[in-house]
Amino acid sequence: MNWSSFKYLARQGLQSMVRNRLMSVASIGVLTVCLIITGVAALFTLNINSLMDYLGSQNEAVVYLQDDLSDEGLAQVDGALRSISGLRDVIYVTKEEALDNMKESMEDKAYLWDAFEGSDNPFAATYRVILDDVAMMPEIEPQLTAIPGVEEVMAPVQMAELFTSIHRAVTLVSMILVTVLGFVSIVVISNTIRLTVFARRKEINIMKYVGATNGFVRLPFFVEGVAAGLIAGAVSSALVLGGYQLLVMYAGDLPGFWGGMAANVLLPLAKLWYKVLPAFLAFGGVIGSVGTATSIRKYLKV
Repeated sequence: MNWSSFKYLARQGLQSMVRNRLMSVASIGVLTVCLIITGVAALFTLNINSLMDYLGSQNEAVVYLQDDLSDEGLAQVDGALRSISGLRDVIYVTKEEALDNMKESMEDKAYLWDAFEGSDNPFAATYRVILDDVAMMPEIEPQLTAIPGVEEVMAPVQMAELFTSIHRAVTLVSMILVTVLGFVSIVVISNTIRLTVFARRKEINIMKYVGATNGFVRLPFFVEGVAAGLIAGAVSSALVLGGYQLLVMYAGDLPGFWGGMAANVLLPLAKLWYKVLPAFLAFGGVIGSVGTATSIRKYLKV
């Protein structure tokens, strides 16, 4: 097929969309709804993963040192901590720094701690250890406890185990949800396009009887399917991204804990739109073309 024939058939496909606008609107509408549902599920999955990553970033344990620890013992503890694999950072906090941190957290009541300056300081020197992965907490906590000179280790082991289990479950459920919705979208839009092709079966038969090749018959329908998919992709992406932007804007205004959580967890639109838009357009175009190709096949046998 030469270029002029291709342009002619592509133009015929686009003109056919206008002539059969009722069925075209139906196909675009159904595909738009399917894409919106799938897109919402995908954005939900991305933000659930963002929430899991945020919770996983709370991967800190506190190592309390013995009060009578000498400088040599402190150096040994420091070396032992830094030799443990899986630790991202090791931060030493003196007794004085711990007291100052408490004063800062008390704000207007900070003066109550002035009496504990000097030798009356009740706080112990500590190390803050930050893990590369919170899932390693159950493995690393015993290693911290076994270091000579360590009095106690405060590590959220149970929370780490719970987080790991939840993260695995959420990831699995999210993948299943998006896959099922994507499959349902393919089935629904294929059936809708099949109705469109069925309504024009006589037109296909006439073209075949006058000697048109399968490719000549298919191409206009293929162009229709791709065009409908691209239109649906553009409309659905605009609706989904617009709604998501409103969600991000208003969620950030929530008071207290929920506002702070939304600010830390919800992915900004700037990090999503350039991924979502091409995905919607590609998915819409592919589904439209595949649905058309599979629906027209049996009407080519005359």
